[in-house]
Amino acid sequence: MNNEQSQKTGQPGAIEGLFQHLPEALAQLAQNKTRITYLKGETIFKQGAFAPYVLFVVRGLVKVYLQTGFEKQVNISLEKTGNFLAFSSIFGENIHTYSTQALKDSEICMIEKESLKEVLLENPQFALEVTSKNYRNERHLLEIIKNLSYKQMRGKLASSLLYLSQEDFLKENVFEFLTRQEIADFASVSTESAIKFLKEFEKEKIIRLKGKDILITDRKKLEIISKTS
Repeated sequence: MNNEQSQKTGQPGAIEGLFQHLPEALAQLAQNKTRITYLKGETIFKQGAFAPYVLFVVRGLVKVYLQTGFEKQVNISLEKTGNFLAFSSIFGENIHTYSTQALKDSEICMIEKESLKEVLLENPQFALEVTSKNYRNERHLLEIIKNLSYKQMRGKLASSLLYLSQEDFLKENVFEFLTRQEIADFASVSTESAIKFLKEFEKEKIIRLKGKDILITDRKKLEIISKTS
């Protein structure tokens, strides 16, 4: 963690944009937040640690994962600029239920959860917008459960590629920051299996591989594999 870049205030950016219609709330939060820059590969917080803050991604890309055993993990999601982390701490979750890591240099705003909770209670319409955005990942979490429980390895990998190739993530060029092992961890398969099926998908002209980059060339076929395998 680069403590030299921690600060109480900063240049206008993602968080200022989020609260642009609530200047009083922004001024209130300014007294109860700190910005920290995490370098690529650094852990932001660990599963099981105390959760005193809600975190906001000012810029960057963050991997969210569950530690499921010794050197074993399941990657849950990617969070980009404008997304919250540990948002459930507002509702009384005092321990982090997952871990996070910066996939590239990322600036994180740490907001005291009671301060943010007060702002949300005072601005119900804004609170609805924020909470609805942060609970949209519920469908994705159900998809992860289906992956683990019902799908074969080809289906698991197909589902993960579909998730990672969403339009918002393509703008971030996420595959540049993901190793083959991390892609495998999104699919809950071994690295060897992920590499094998990626090559199969390429032969079937479903994807195109170029270095670390993965380009989906037949999304419909990939969706069929995701649903039926």
